Amino acid sequence: MATLVKTNFNFPGQKSVYHGKVRDVYNINDDVMVMVATDRISAFDVILPKGIPFKGQVLNQIAATFLDATADIVPNWKLATPDPMVTVGLKCEGFRVEMIIRGYLTGSAWREYAAGCRELCGVRLPDGMKENQKFPEPIITPTTKAEAGHDENISKEEIIAQGIVSKEDYETMERYTRALFERGSKMAADKGLILVDTKYEFGKRDGKVYLIDEIHTPDSSRYFYADGYQERFEKGEPQRQLSKEFVRQWLIEHNFMGKPGQTVPEMTDEYCESVSNRYIELYEHITGHKFEKQEDSDIAARIERNVTACLKSLNR
Repeated sequence: MATLVKTNFNFPGQKSVYHGKVRDVYNINDDVMVMVATDRISAFDVILPKGIPFKGQVLNQIAATFLDATADIVPNWKLATPDPMVTVGLKCEGFRVEMIIRGYLTGSAWREYAAGCRELCGVRLPDGMKENQKFPEPIITPTTKAEAGHDENISKEEIIAQGIVSKEDYETMERYTRALFERGSKMAADKGLILVDTKYEFGKRDGKVYLIDEIHTPDSSRYFYADGYQERFEKGEPQRQLSKEFVRQWLIEHNFMGKPGQTVPEMTDEYCESVSNRYIELYEHITGHKFEKQEDSDIAARIERNVTACLKSLNR
């Protein structure tokens, strides 16, 4: 199956391109952004050596669904989705923090808690909690947005004191983060899922704060199945989940956590297809729609056609 792991487009009005871990972002006339969701996959801040079929399509279409579903509570950057793997939207000046919100103690937060940590990003955590336990109220644990390497945990107070984000803008992002998480949690519950934790990114344009990038995808979020959650929690059993955590766990089991000297285990075609199937499962579960595979032998040519036509229609 064809995958898109590298892009090298030259769209009309293109001024620059940024190649991220998963997305490639093209700047058009310093006015709009063309965000291409590739089939690359990353874990522990490392881009893994093989692409996952249809992963970019899954991420882009889930993100578009949730951007549309939350536009009434938070202004966002999206203008159009001209291709299954592309969103075109307003260019904003991104804040150098990611807003991570957690409803449950799991993942990296649990690993730190189990090691004795009782304060995360300035938030005090109660003693006696268990893995996958629900917090009394969701907690926000921001990180700095690193140009390269690992993002670093940071507190609200440090962000404001260091002038990374103004107090007013941070409190706006904080308010939006809680509202988005509440909406996402309700939408997940309607589909028999629990939105466990997620991250949001924000930017500013003409003095206004916008939600940017992706939202509520398996790359930025963790979902548990609601059915059986309580029973598994009480027994101390792993939760059934739809997220990228299963990839991290596979890597950990093969002695890889992104540390120096460690080697990424072999990703067979069978393994990549199994990961693809998990992403498609999440898409169908969280959106309630059947996934329609866009199978093309030349994905890049299709994207170039669709984006060029979109930019022309937008007069950008």
